[in-house]
Amino acid sequence: MADPSLEMGGCSMHEPYALQVLGNEMEPEFPDKCIVIIEPNESCSDGMYIFVEVEGVRWFRQYQRDDQGRERLVALNELYPEIDLTGLEWKTLGIIIQRNVHRKVKHYEYDVKRAAPQVPVTDLTGHG
Repeated sequence: MADPSLEMGGCSMHEPYALQVLGNEMEPEFPDKCIVIIEPNESCSDGMYIFVEVEGVRWFRQYQRDDQGRERLVALNELYPEIDLTGLEWKTLGIIIQRNVHRKVKHYEYDVKRAAPQVPVTDLTGHG
């Protein structure tokens, strides 16, 4: 069954939404059970953390594109293989713009020229 919250139409599909990370594939940057905020977007650039659908399966990975145009999805945890996107049907569902781990919020802003995340940290705990 499709997730109805991701199948809605209208203007609600253009609003950021939150998901909980399940698993260690994106550790250490995105630990198991942390919350990520996803901004719906159909395009991505090299270095972006994205929520993506590949051949009907949804993934949270870092998008990488090399100088030869080869596209792949990479887990930050080296235990998991990359996903080569060559010849696969895939689409970007959104880009990760924020992470929350134990009330510490980290924002991800992407420079269009560099397409690498700029990651200022905001500590909401008041402990420094």
